[in-house]
Amino acid sequence: MPLHVTLKLAAGVPSFRKAAIMRVVRAAIAAGGHRGDFRVVHYNVLGDHLHLVVEAAGAAALARGMQGLSVRFARRINALLGRRGRLLAQRYHARPLRTPTEVRNAVRYVLLNARHHGAERGAVMARGWVDPYSSALWFDGWKAAIRTDAPWLRVLAKEGRPTADPHTWLLATGWRRGGGLIDIDDVPGPAP
Repeated sequence: MPLHVTLKLAAGVPSFRKAAIMRVVRAAIAAGGHRGDFRVVHYNVLGDHLHLVVEAAGAAALARGMQGLSVRFARRINALLGRRGRLLAQRYHARPLRTPTEVRNAVRYVLLNARHHGAERGAVMARGWVDPYSSALWFDGWKAAIRTDAPWLRVLAKEGRPTADPHTWLLATGWRRGGGLIDIDDVPGPAP
């Protein structure tokens, strides 16, 4: 079943929206987010929290997958930052996604979350802008082609997709029945 998972950072941990940290996060997802019973399909990294859309074969698979991913994040990011101690504030929060509409809304919210937070601050983002701290570049459900003219997008595309292909019908194709393709310029509201 697909799930929307949120991980919050511990107090005092610097923002994750930095290129060096993002490289570590992508590597951790690529290394730990592709097991037979647990897969990270989409992600977005914000300053003080992460959103993931995952598939898990059950509660035990989710717990093992998230524990492994959390340990990878903590070890690698603490080493990068030269720090010790707790990286995540608490255990993850997971919400099951049971219908095409729930899945579409969660994917939209996760991939476009920077637009949501930017709109709260009054920021205006360029049309077709792709968040480099998300898996939006590799998403194939956009209404229109995304802009790929930025040099950083070409570099990121060469690194390869860190996420897994979805295996559940809901996350692979069923979400399209919940409202169709997603507009890259949409600004999602509060968490679904």
